[in-house]
Amino acid sequence: MNTHQTQMRHAVGMAELARHRARPNPWVGTVIVCADGTVFSGATSAPGGAHAEIVALNAAREARVSTIGATLYSTLEPCSHIGRTGACTTAIINAGISTVVVGIKDPDSRVAGRGLEQLEAAGIAVIRDVCADEVEAQLRPYIHHRTTGRPFVRLKMACTMDARITLPNGQNRITGDEARRRVHELRADSDVIITGNATVRADNPQLTVRDCDGQSPRRIVLVSALGSVPADAKVQPCDEWAGSLTDLLDELGSQGVIVAMVEAGSRVARSFFEQDLVDEYIFHIAPIVCGDNNTLPVFDGLPETTAAQMWHGTLSSVGVFGSDLEIILSPQQQKVGAS
Repeated sequence: MNTHQTQMRHAVGMAELARHRARPNPWVGTVIVCADGTVFSGATSAPGGAHAEIVALNAAREARVSTIGATLYSTLEPCSHIGRTGACTTAIINAGISTVVVGIKDPDSRVAGRGLEQLEAAGIAVIRDVCADEVEAQLRPYIHHRTTGRPFVRLKMACTMDARITLPNGQNRITGDEARRRVHELRADSDVIITGNATVRADNPQLTVRDCDGQSPRRIVLVSALGSVPADAKVQPCDEWAGSLTDLLDELGSQGVIVAMVEAGSRVARSFFEQDLVDEYIFHIAPIVCGDNNTLPVFDGLPETTAAQMWHGTLSSVGVFGSDLEIILSPQQQKVGAS
């Protein structure tokens, strides 16, 4: 591992600190290595606040350490446009930085390589694509939003080993406490939670963040024949949506929603699945065999398929939370056997 990789991974670690507060902006980390070897770092502030590059530059300024001739590492290309804050490229140039090392180019159409071009035009050496795979994985929801206009959709389901989301004795709690705390972390990592009115009426969930730090996401309830959400439902206050799922995602994307998590029953899960609207599947599997075909499956009412038509995913990660297993899958670019 060379010095550039070491410092970029430091920047990646800084970016994680901003994951919950930065959206709808990207969560970015910056490290500045000054000519005397002093190191300063920063992460994106909440919307309206300083970007990661400015946070790190301000830290050096407050310490009265010169940044002339320094190397700046940023997980994402510095912005060159003026939004709620000034352009980061201008601040970098004015600070006398001599080298800028970036993880990836910003896919935002307002940046899209222009930041790097501006730095090079000012005589700053630019080194691209350092630890790019790691940065792309970290910023995957942001990249998805900027390239598709829609939020990154996570579908989270808790089930038994035989893929049942309800139990025959009427209990609706399948997984244990550690898996539930993990769900609260996933909610804190989401801008909105989408659920169905049937789930609201059957389980009366809160869908809030309670067991970890982070803000509770906005709740959206899909309504249809069941009518409006009961006024005394724990999910209140919530927004109701009666239109198509694609229109919902388009609307949320236009509002700057980066991450949407679906926590719903098997019919809503099936709808998202069948319409290829899920970008990441998160399954929490309890060491339980239900053994009752009258209980609900993960996806209710899927049509029969041939072996060639079966959906195949790519395994992203496997984790253990208490006695429960977490499996995260990403959809392949196309279904196996599709033309």
